[in-house]
Amino acid sequence: MTHMSDDPFDKRTTPLKDGVTDHAHEGLIRAKSYIVGEVLSCYNATAPILSQPEAGAEQWDQLLLGERFKVIERKHDFFWGQALRDGYVGYVPVSAFKRDWYLPTHYVSTLRTYVFAGPNLKSSTLAAVSMNALVSVTRYENGFAYINEMGWVFTNHLSTFETFANDFVSVAESYINAPYQWGGRESIGLDCSGLLQQALYAAGYGCPRDSDMQAKLGLSLDIGADLRGLVRGDLVFWKGHVAIMIDDVHIIHANAHHMKVAIEPLADAVARIDGCGTGMPTAFRRL
Repeated sequence: MTHMSDDPFDKRTTPLKDGVTDHAHEGLIRAKSYIVGEVLSCYNATAPILSQPEAGAEQWDQLLLGERFKVIERKHDFFWGQALRDGYVGYVPVSAFKRDWYLPTHYVSTLRTYVFAGPNLKSSTLAAVSMNALVSVTRYENGFAYINEMGWVFTNHLSTFETFANDFVSVAESYINAPYQWGGRESIGLDCSGLLQQALYAAGYGCPRDSDMQAKLGLSLDIGADLRGLVRGDLVFWKGHVAIMIDDVHIIHANAHHMKVAIEPLADAVARIDGCGTGMPTAFRRL
């Protein structure tokens, strides 16, 4: 996914609207007023970051459980501000947040886990939480961890911030067949750049949100029309799209052709995408 911007300050990651911005940009951005925003924690399994303050607006990004959002303005039932993890700006429903004073101690390191009402697998489920959600563990019991004053998660589905996946490509492969969702970052649906971002997060790396931003990661590769020389973990970019090499021939990507996360030969994807009028790959990068 990508939203191209030619502005000096990228509107996707710069909280500037109607002459109002966050106080952290004072001296950097000319504005009428600088607001000391309140930082809130997402208390839902996921919450949409929308283009407009209305339920039917385009989803640009998502917050996962425990991720912080700096609120700069409220409009009706929506907060406008900036996600602190990947920097994206937009509107999020007020109902998604809670004033949470706990700092995250762990993150969800499996594809998806349930939050149970009690510390046992037979208790009722309260939510399904996706990989990379941020949680604060306050106590343990019977192999479960109590998180965010919310409920109990199987302890082995959590990791501390000293432990990460060894291979981000293997993480991406765990999302196979997850449906395509524009602006999605969750385990039950995500887009191309969301897949790369979540895989890199799980491996302990930072990653911007959109594919044109991600095309600046790593080192540029000189790959010819024969598509030779690529290895596992290399990235292939088109205008508005990104895929991950799983070997020297195949890619994994969330795409609107299969409407899911799929593996296919790179050559097939190149021919199909070019045939649709998007063009040939614009960049090859190695992390």
